[in-house]
Amino acid sequence: MTATRPTWAEISRGNLLHNYQWLGERAGSQTQLLAVVKANAYGHGLTGCAQALVGAGASWLGVTCLEEGVALREACPEARILIMTGLWQGEADAAVEHRLTPVVWERQHLSWLEAAAQMRNVGAGQFPVHLEIDTGMSRQGVQPAQMDLLLEQLTGETPLRLEAVMTHFHSPDNAEATEEQERALAGAAEAVMRSGLRPDYLSAGSSAAGLRQGASFVTELATRMGARRMQRPGIALYGYAPGAESQAQLLPVLSWKTRVVSLREIEPGESVGYDATFTARRKTRLGLLPVGYADGLNRLLSNQGWVLVRGQQAPIVGRISMDHAVADVTDIAGVERGDEVVLIGEQGEEKVTAADMARLCGTIAYEVLCGIGARVPRIWVD
Repeated sequence: MTATRPTWAEISRGNLLHNYQWLGERAGSQTQLLAVVKANAYGHGLTGCAQALVGAGASWLGVTCLEEGVALREACPEARILIMTGLWQGEADAAVEHRLTPVVWERQHLSWLEAAAQMRNVGAGQFPVHLEIDTGMSRQGVQPAQMDLLLEQLTGETPLRLEAVMTHFHSPDNAEATEEQERALAGAAEAVMRSGLRPDYLSAGSSAAGLRQGASFVTELATRMGARRMQRPGIALYGYAPGAESQAQLLPVLSWKTRVVSLREIEPGESVGYDATFTARRKTRLGLLPVGYADGLNRLLSNQGWVLVRGQQAPIVGRISMDHAVADVTDIAGVERGDEVVLIGEQGEEKVTAADMARLCGTIAYEVLCGIGARVPRIWVD
């Protein structure tokens, strides 16, 4: 067995499946969930999370790119896998070979896929694609004025089949902005229906939509199209609610831990770390932690973040360096080398979350979780 640094992340299978099942119940049996596992499952581990979700009944998974899709196909041979950021030149053949479903929005995407499917003797209308509509994000997706050209290409003699129409709401907490996007989506749906195409899914709504109750414009529009609604939960699967939504029913899936590897005392006036940004005002006991910004512990947490030791908060003092951080444990009795330290998670009655870290760093929990480095091993727990 190879020894590793005493810094690790624990991934709770039980909490992940609780969140997935709760989101499914909230969405209702008429809504198809696509579990988003892109970006290494938001830092939680792509393969492990995908296999756990498929084992719990998930039939659709969403990944960022072709490389993630190919890796996931081997781990989840029967799952439907959506490549959410489309294709680049030279990727179409692998997408067809590995039965990956690309998001498309440019004629070039369709041409690449048609050629690859024909080379592999895919029959007419046998290779599914999801057409993304740009309803206001101005990121990816076909602009409504350009839709007719793509629909014409999809209604012709082609191995491609329009399986879903999709969009992404840029401000789901802003009702006025979302209503404007919904109107644009409705116009695009009308164009699709006029073309004679009948997609199986209308895919719109990420975690924020899944946390809301009540009548849904997207559900009603899907019904008019003769399609089924698809939702694409991401961050909520991992226990965090976007925006101001309540997350009382969501359980954080990841805990991030390390250990005290060394202890020392410094006198008043002595400093800690690069550039001496912390100077002791009293005799201070310091715990050295083998975790730094190369592991994803944001340098902006220097002198303002905290960790948990023996069930109490211990402030991070001095600059976080590449491989180390230092905690002030002066007020925590009995701290010893080897004590477990919680960076994200609970210990006793205290807790620290990715959202706590995000507030201190001026960012979002997504970035904190995705930023946990690859050299931090993920350990599955029940």
